[in-house]
Amino acid sequence: MQHTSEASEAAVPQDHHVSDLLDRRKTQKAEAVPISVDTETTMPLDASSQLSTISTTLPATSLRRRLTTYLALSKPRLSFLMVLTTATAYSLYPVPAVLLSSTTIAPSLSALTLVFLTAGTGLCSASANAFNMLMEPHHDAKMSRTRNRPLVRGLITKRGAFAFAATAGVLGVGGLWFGVNPTVAFLGGFTIFLYAGVYTPMKRISVLNTWVGAIVGSIPPLMGWAAAAGQSAAGSGNWQELLLGEDNAGGWLLAALLFAWQFPHFNALSWTIREEYKNAGFRMLAWTNMKMNGRVALRYSLLFIPICFGLTWCGVTDRGFLVTSSVVNAWMVREAWKFWRKEGQKGSARGLFWASVWHLPVVMVLAMAHKQGLWEGIWRRTFGEEDERHDVWDGDEEDLDGEPGRISSALPLAAVKA
Repeated sequence: MQHTSEASEAAVPQDHHVSDLLDRRKTQKAEAVPISVDTETTMPLDASSQLSTISTTLPATSLRRRLTTYLALSKPRLSFLMVLTTATAYSLYPVPAVLLSSTTIAPSLSALTLVFLTAGTGLCSASANAFNMLMEPHHDAKMSRTRNRPLVRGLITKRGAFAFAATAGVLGVGGLWFGVNPTVAFLGGFTIFLYAGVYTPMKRISVLNTWVGAIVGSIPPLMGWAAAAGQSAAGSGNWQELLLGEDNAGGWLLAALLFAWQFPHFNALSWTIREEYKNAGFRMLAWTNMKMNGRVALRYSLLFIPICFGLTWCGVTDRGFLVTSSVVNAWMVREAWKFWRKEGQKGSARGLFWASVWHLPVVMVLAMAHKQGLWEGIWRRTFGEEDERHDVWDGDEEDLDGEPGRISSALPLAAVKA
């Protein structure tokens, strides 16, 4: 009996040893299993959050940290997009014949004006974005994409953010006023008001906030167009002439392109984090009406086709743009169709998002490459051919000796007065 008792007591620790060994093996197997990442809803962090992370690694009192924080407040990717669309519209403006480089020694459009235009637009965008962050840090803290922004992380005080936003706004609008023209300055200031004063609070009230945000995004092309139109204005150069004149349809078509683009882009992005928008109290179609969210994205994607056709019809781009833009637009429509049919599932939201990221810059570059008369001008300058369409004088030599020759309609009234 004593022997049996001793044996049973010896078996107890052995059983414990076997049990521990099995537990360790189970743990090792569990650790060896790769963690699955839900790529369906994974989207890159916004640039502001990434810059905030960089700021935290820098010395608290360093100038580099302060500048990085200010850059994070400006939402650099969004601001760059606004500057890009403004400069594109400026370059696409059909310059009158009398101002073409083949007619005059001076450049067609002022490079200095372009500097003021891009700098002022960037500052206005930075101001609007900083005011936007200033108004909703508590809500940004509830979302994964925005919880790392400067005000949420405490990298800057609200007073400091307000000072930056106000300074950027004043400098931006002031630069546009003195360096471009009052119409463009007004549009820059209106962008700040509409984005910070209307769009931002409306996000928690109605899904129509997306349409208001799209209007904000459509204004920069009008700014670029009005800046170029102001340099060849035949009249007083007021806002009616620069925006509502008969030759300004191209500017409104570019604005329509930006307006339409924002729906497939944002609707796809918001779908991936729809629950976070819901928890943060932001009213977006992605969670209030998922089916309508897909329909709206598809509907506005289809608008790219007639808009690009209109740019050619109005003489902004050549006929080749119809072909090249149709290829890119067809790709966008295809992704929007999949997004609508699959209701964002099976990677369709991610596919549409990345299609939209590439779509806009590609269409803008194609439009500049197909600007009406661009390649003809390059051909003439290369081979030294003259273009009779750019002749300023309709009179002959006898008119010059006697009665002044008649000036063609291509010459602006301002040039005649000079």
